Amino acid sequence: MSAQEKNNHWYDYQRAEEVVDAYNKGAGSSQPADEFVAQSVLPAGTGGARDFSYIAPELPEYLAENCVGCMDCVNNCPDTAILGKIVTPESLEAELANVTDEAHKEYLRKQFATTVKYHGQFEKKRAKDPSQPEGALFGIFIDPTKCKGCGECVEVCGNHDALKMIKKTPENLPTYLETYGFYKTLPESPITHINKSDMRDLMLKLGNLNMYKGGAGSCMGCGEASVIRQMLAATHEKVGDRFGIVASTGCNTVYGSTYPYNPYTVPWTNSLFENGPTDAMGVRAYWDQNGHEDWVLWNMGGDGAMLDIGFQALSRMLMSGMNIKVLVLDTQVYSNTGGQQSTSSYTGQESKMGAYGKSHHGKIERRKELGQICVMHPNVFVAQTIGSNSTHFFKTINRALDFKGPAVINVFTTCQPEHGVADNLAAHQAKLAVQSRAFPLFIYDPDAGPTMKSRFNLTGNPNPDRDWAWVKGADGNMQELTFIDWAKTEGRFKKHFDKDGNPTTQDMQNAKLDRQLNWRLLQELAGVDNKDLLAEIEAKKTVTAS
Repeated sequence: MSAQEKNNHWYDYQRAEEVVDAYNKGAGSSQPADEFVAQSVLPAGTGGARDFSYIAPELPEYLAENCVGCMDCVNNCPDTAILGKIVTPESLEAELANVTDEAHKEYLRKQFATTVKYHGQFEKKRAKDPSQPEGALFGIFIDPTKCKGCGECVEVCGNHDALKMIKKTPENLPTYLETYGFYKTLPESPITHINKSDMRDLMLKLGNLNMYKGGAGSCMGCGEASVIRQMLAATHEKVGDRFGIVASTGCNTVYGSTYPYNPYTVPWTNSLFENGPTDAMGVRAYWDQNGHEDWVLWNMGGDGAMLDIGFQALSRMLMSGMNIKVLVLDTQVYSNTGGQQSTSSYTGQESKMGAYGKSHHGKIERRKELGQICVMHPNVFVAQTIGSNSTHFFKTINRALDFKGPAVINVFTTCQPEHGVADNLAAHQAKLAVQSRAFPLFIYDPDAGPTMKSRFNLTGNPNPDRDWAWVKGADGNMQELTFIDWAKTEGRFKKHFDKDGNPTTQDMQNAKLDRQLNWRLLQELAGVDNKDLLAEIEAKKTVTAS
């Protein structure tokens, strides 16, 4: 925030910085009373001053020669700890001229890749038309004060192998800090080179990137935080600073307000666990009364707050027709209370109050489907999506922002500690949940037509006309992927499998059937003929006839 903006703001930023500085130096209960916390206020962006460099044992190392500039690592980082930069050769050399250490200067120069996306395509156009912008270089930079060492960036980089985890040492940490410092001296990425058709490039604009500055107290690799960052970037890109958040109490509000660190630069507030939508209705009404109908209001909460205890409040808000956008962080448990069972939990899932034992095998109910229930409310835009499918995710966010009325975006967000998932696998497990029909993608747009078939869209799901998806296995052959294949990769279902990964309980078969029936319902709503179901019907006809 600029000095002028600080002067125009009622917060005492000098005092805020004093508080943050004291905490960074180890102050705790000895801190004097703070006027901010007395008003339940955390100044914007204070999470940016938090230092996690003493926590993570590892850091990602960037291998520029393998980078293609896809931006998946930047988008999927939950902590705003890995950042991309486009720079022209001239700008790079101008900044390098200020580096006196020749060895470090050469090291910095090697942090930039010559990619097809930001260089090759532009040079090709320039060869035909010299007035076109020249090709630029692309670099990835790690902020070691924000990185928790989860390794999510390495996982989503996939076969590119442009990132790998290395041990953090007293020798390499200063280099990381100096390199990140150099990143901050570079000019903003030129707008001419940011790909408008690739929404992942939104994170190259500092205004979008800085909506969530990191420093949150979330778990390593948190599946929620990266989704929140992407939503904030997309909203800021579309409406600038004219938006705010009403959050339902949960993990998102706890790690977003670990005193005195607030990762958000957008204004946000939270009320009780179950009445976030009610609070949002009050804010929306006040804004509208004061001529701010064009301001965007997001209501954010977990599946416990939205599907479970707070569903009545959500339903009432949807029926009001008020222009409020809802982001549901669906972890399938009450993560904030230690993995307590939710109506969003899957059949057979083990959780608190749904323990696995000899007579009771975890949760026995079927999963409650928020998406389908919200569709039954009049004139509501509804989507189910995942953050790691950036095309689908950003499409749903943009359409929700354009929609005149309430919109609900239900997002699969992995809770690693409660589901027995490795810290680096939030994006991976979300994609697998879609492939296995555990969490199908869909968009329901009331403006798309008069019928369910015209309004429902299942684009993004593999093999949409079959019961189960077919994927390439480890042996290179195509094989069927079912809910059971996904379940055995998560610790919450481990007691339903033997040591070889074979399902041993009827509960897993029930869970598989539940997901199959849910998928078939979505196919029916979208008007998609299921070849496997049609084959079943024909087989029964043949048996009956014989």
